[in-house]
Order: sequence, then structure tokens, then C-alpha cells
Amino acid sequence: MANITAALVKELRERTGAGMMDCKKALVAADGDIEVAIDNMRKNGQAKAAKKAGRVTAEGVIAYASNENKAYIVEINCETDFVAKDAGFNEFCNNVARVALDKNVADVEALKNETYPGTSDSVQTVLTNLIAKIGENMSIRRVASLEGSNLGIYIHSNKLIGVIASLEGGDAQLSHDIAMHICASAPQYITKEEAPQDQIEHERQIQTEITEKEEAENVAAGKKAKPANVLANIIEGRINKRFEELSLVTQYFVKDGSKRVSEVLKEGKASVKTFVRLKVGEGIEKNVVDFAAEVAAQVAAAQAK
Repeated sequence: MANITAALVKELRERTGAGMMDCKKALVAADGDIEVAIDNMRKNGQAKAAKKAGRVTAEGVIAYASNENKAYIVEINCETDFVAKDAGFNEFCNNVARVALDKNVADVEALKNETYPGTSDSVQTVLTNLIAKIGENMSIRRVASLEGSNLGIYIHSNKLIGVIASLEGGDAQLSHDIAMHICASAPQYITKEEAPQDQIEHERQIQTEITEKEEAENVAAGKKAKPANVLANIIEGRINKRFEELSLVTQYFVKDGSKRVSEVLKEGKASVKTFVRLKVGEGIEKNVVDFAAEVAAQVAAAQAK
């Protein structure tokens, strides 16, 4: 059986909004696989709007550099938020982003081998020296770039999320607003038509199980059974709604909840060509030790003897 840690239960609770005990039970049933647990909880109605964010536990910052038609963002990780706020660490991150832009490098390993500004050393050498100076491990994890005539760049105030959006048409204010919306709403696609077929089928499986369970409960309660074609339409409707929520143009605009993003783009005579969104620690699982919980557990165990 997998080790179900308090940190894993906490993460599942944050991603589903379910209670602690429900989250623990779901993780036990899923043998510790949080994605399976989320799917099962959605099927059981315990997590109707499970977030699709990855495991976000690593610290660090998103830094950027740009010129008139190109922008770069980099994710550089560290172990603690204390170091993430350190002036020297942030200066290093900003300089690395500038190197990526100046040298047109979108590959992490190649970026490490470039010369760091104001020195004859490589970026990797300066990083190694910074690790020795601060006493905490750090790494350049990701670098991404976009080119275009109208680029919107938005770095959240805590430097944990960064977005570049490339628009066709529109103006600088619109591209900035769209990038800010992407930061806040985390769309996975521009339109739902871009969703991979395997993702659609995965969602169909979930919605089918949810709908069939609801129908069985209604029939057991004495309600008339719905025809198969009606159930099929309900399932497809729910799938469409799900992918509308995950698609940029059909999301409600963060600055004006009465409009969808598609309406805002139409008013600005623009369209979104592509975007990139990086969030610090996305997809990384880091062990978190809750010392208070550990002590409480040890005391409880001692008392039980």
C-alpha cells in the first residue's frame, strides 16, 4: 500500500475542495495516485470541479525578458520561499532570462552553457557559485519563448506564474489583459476543438459514470427512467461544458465576468495565435514535513500504549 502522507491529503483537498477524511479515503482507494483519486471523486460527486493544475510544491520564480517581437520566460527553482524572495537570487533569474533573449536560446542545457552577463563564466558556473553562497539547491527548470507582432506578457505579483500570449490584431492593452486572464484562469486550450481526442474520451468515461450513477439513483427513488438518447445528450452536454471551461475563448473574461473572452477579442478585432503559461513547481512533488502533525501523532501513539 502506498504511503498516504499528510501533504498528499492536503494537496488533494486543495485541488478538489473535499473534506480531509474523504481525501484520505480516496487516496487509499487509489493507492496513492492523486490523479486517479481525483477522477474517482469526480465520478462520486465529491470533486465536481477538480482543478487540473499539476503538483505545485517547489519554490522559485518566473522571470522574463522581451523586446519588440520576442519574449522569453524562465522558471528557476529553489528550496524555500525565503530564497525565492532573495534579491541576489532574483537578480540571477532576471539575468538568465535576459541571456535567453539576447542569445535566442530556448533550451535549458544550452542556456546553462551561455556566458553570464558581466563575467567570463557560464550561467551554470554562476548558478553553482550562488548555490554555494546561499547554501540551498537551485535549478533552471524551464525556458519558453514566443514571437509575434503583439505579445502580451504578464508575471503575477508573487512571480509564481508567468504568461506570454501572442495575438493577431488588437493592441498592447488587449494582449496584456488576455495574458492576465490566462494567468488567472489557466486555460488548457485556445478553443475546445484543440483538445486531444484521448482527453475527450477520458472525460466521456467520467461523465458517463456520473450520469449513469445519477440515473440509477433517480430510478431507485421512483422516478421514470430517461431514454438512452436523452442520457447520451446529457453526457455530451457535460463534456462540452467541461471543455468550454478549459478553453480560453469560451471562458468568462476575468476583467468583465459578463463577457466571454471570444467577445472581448471580437471587440478588439483580434485573435489569439498561441500562448505559454508557466507556474513555479508545476508537476513537481516535494516532500513537506509537518512537524506539528508528526509530534501530535507521536504523542497520540505513546498515549495509546
